[in-house]
Amino acid sequence: MAVPNRAPRIASIAHEPTRERILACAAEHFATEGYAAASIRDIARTASVTVGAIYAHFPSKGRLLAAVYQEGAERIGRAVDAAVSGTSGPWEQLGAAAAAHVAMLLDNSAFARGIVRVLPDDVPEVAHDLRRLRNAYEARFRRLIDALDLGPGVDRTLLRLMLLGALNATQIWCKPKGRADAGAIGRRFVASLRLGTAARGGRNGEI
Repeated sequence: MAVPNRAPRIASIAHEPTRERILACAAEHFATEGYAAASIRDIARTASVTVGAIYAHFPSKGRLLAAVYQEGAERIGRAVDAAVSGTSGPWEQLGAAAAAHVAMLLDNSAFARGIVRVLPDDVPEVAHDLRRLRNAYEARFRRLIDALDLGPGVDRTLLRLMLLGALNATQIWCKPKGRADAGAIGRRFVASLRLGTAARGGRNGEI
């Protein structure tokens, strides 16, 4: 998979305060290269700061990743919450959440992509914190799926994991033309789930 060009995004953050600039550049490196391959020296060079300046804000590379994770979870969480608040009905709300999730991933948001790219178990030093942040974000989808009227044989946990896995994989294969297109992909995933669970639950599959 080709590595996206980071130049436009990095240029746009050149005048941000030091801590925010470090976070943004670290997010780009973690999202495109992974945790192990992203070095503090490279992040410092991209952010136009010294290595010492990074450690003045973050005591370790792991804590820097945790800060990126927190920022990413807050950003994508706000987007999902805003999308859900503008809809009614459990399936419609799940569709809105999925649309916002995909739009954030495909909108070149390194903070959102970093949460998907780097798994908690990849960084034992901060695994507990990363897992807590992921779980807090994914709890939104747990609540939305719990609210669905599903047949008795439907495993809600499996349904949630399957949906999130499919949504996260879009950044590998999808080339959207814009946020509306990205959002439509998320809604189609949910529409497909609705058809399948309605069929198993004995209801008509109407969307």
